[in-house]
Amino acid sequence: MMNESREMTGQSQQTSSALTDRFDRAFLYASLVHGGQTRRGTSAPYIAHLIAVAATVLEYGGDEDVAIAALLHDAAEDQGGVARLNDIRNRFGGRVAGIVEACSDSLVNTGDGRAKLDWQERKDAYVSHLRSADEDVFRVALADKVHNARSVLRDLRTPEIGTAIWDRFSVPKERTLWYYRSVIEAFRVARRRLPDQGLVRVDQLIDELAHIVGKLDEG
Repeated sequence: MMNESREMTGQSQQTSSALTDRFDRAFLYASLVHGGQTRRGTSAPYIAHLIAVAATVLEYGGDEDVAIAALLHDAAEDQGGVARLNDIRNRFGGRVAGIVEACSDSLVNTGDGRAKLDWQERKDAYVSHLRSADEDVFRVALADKVHNARSVLRDLRTPEIGTAIWDRFSVPKERTLWYYRSVIEAFRVARRRLPDQGLVRVDQLIDELAHIVGKLDEG
């Protein structure tokens, strides 16, 4: 999963954060791929999450390829597996497809005969791979987890939902919080491997994620 996501070098290929019609096409593609899909336990369209992750990536220094990968980071895992990943590669290039693949903790609808691992095995494997994530994958995965945690905390504090939020998950609250804590530590390990240039503000996101998870543990 954590294959190299850059096609030419180990460094980021783009220095400009300007968006082109490629981003527009990626947004339309994401809207079609996730059409009708909603956030778990809500009526909110799933595309809202993807927009939020892409926006966070851009705000914290990601370029257009990384923002496109943010829009599509769940497309292969949720909507088509390897076939979807290959389509993304054909449409948006190897760098985008590599990030999407690396951000998927499982590609479950591949049609290649592989059995889906259970929750614990998938999460253990994802956390392990995340520790060696490159800069592109790091940005998208972190933005994804921060938005997910923000959403959970918001709903936990909503009187109409409250602690019933934990019923949306496939595992008990304790295991969900274990996963978040494991991911935070993996982000810290990965961050120590990455260059300081361009990533200083990203450290704030790790701290925010840790703060949110602390609040979730209190709830």
